[in-house]
Amino acid sequence: MFGFEDTMTQENLSATQAAQPIPPGAALPHRKIIRSWITPLAERRTAIAVALLVLDWVIFATFIAGTVVFTSWWAKLLCGVAAGFMIGRLFIIGHDACHQSYTPHRGLNKLLGRIAMIPSLTPYSLWEVGHNVVHHGYTNLKGVDFVWAPLTKEEFEALPRWRQWLERVYRSGWGPALYYLIEMWWLRMFFPRKAYMGARRPEFIWDGVFVLAVGVAWIAAMVAAALATDQSVALQVLMGFVVPFIFWNAMIGFVVYVHHTHPAVQWHDDKVAWAKAAPFVSTTVHLEFPFKIGALMHHIMEHTAHHVDMSVPLYRLKQAQKKLEEMLPGRIIIQRFSWRWYFDTARRCKLYDFTRRCWTDFQGRPTSDPAPSYA
Repeated sequence: MFGFEDTMTQENLSATQAAQPIPPGAALPHRKIIRSWITPLAERRTAIAVALLVLDWVIFATFIAGTVVFTSWWAKLLCGVAAGFMIGRLFIIGHDACHQSYTPHRGLNKLLGRIAMIPSLTPYSLWEVGHNVVHHGYTNLKGVDFVWAPLTKEEFEALPRWRQWLERVYRSGWGPALYYLIEMWWLRMFFPRKAYMGARRPEFIWDGVFVLAVGVAWIAAMVAAALATDQSVALQVLMGFVVPFIFWNAMIGFVVYVHHTHPAVQWHDDKVAWAKAAPFVSTTVHLEFPFKIGALMHHIMEHTAHHVDMSVPLYRLKQAQKKLEEMLPGRIIIQRFSWRWYFDTARRCKLYDFTRRCWTDFQGRPTSDPAPSYA
């Protein structure tokens, strides 16, 4: 009996300790315990979810209509940029639905996710595999996670000159739109070759056909609108389709870059060391914006909470992130956004040295402090 009581006492003590903030330097508790801190915030509400989707779709459609109604090029441009931003907001909703965190209903999540991802021309099923399985399953593990995965100096020098030039553009700070458009959407989402998507499922093909049809219909609608209003077809297609789509690519390319690229963020090429580093906490950045810009992006920048527990819906991420930062003081990378910081990060985070565990420039010179060793 004493042994049973002693075991219960130890379990109660562990639970009590787990409910207290973890001091810097102390061992992190198991991921299940960390998740338990924010699990109460994972309540999903169908009414809020549907209302957000409808609202964002209406605003997106209004801005697209604005590119037709307004005749001056600058007004069309402003509407096109705003429509591109709304594509980003809609995609974040689709991203949540793809994680099954948007509503309590699996089938409804799939439907709403596909509807939300229509303007971004994203094949839902391909995104689901690449993001949920690969990125979230192996965040910042080189050779598996492919999103903004840094090259080593040896890999960079082995590239042909044109590909080295492209890599320099990608990591210049000015390249997120080009990176996402080519490396993510074109190569991995738009009818990807077997080299980029090993398995081939009928669902992948049909989702690709669907987004192709949507793209063609969108362009055709812009052409028809220009002819009906006696406007330039080229200008209308540019402002009503090209500008929103390019802005969306720049937005998502920037977002995924700053989520996991930072001088304090470590990449790994060893699975054992990667697992010991608690990658769901150590490889993500909470980027803070002024003027509630983060809220305008559906709180996707409260990214640590999202990686700890993907079931927390976007409309509860702010509270979840706050709870994690209270419980893990000094453990979470919190960065106040500024363009100066962003371009300094782009200058420093070119390549990665997995032996020295630090970021380097293109010449292989260290530009960050060595990360802790977990081998």
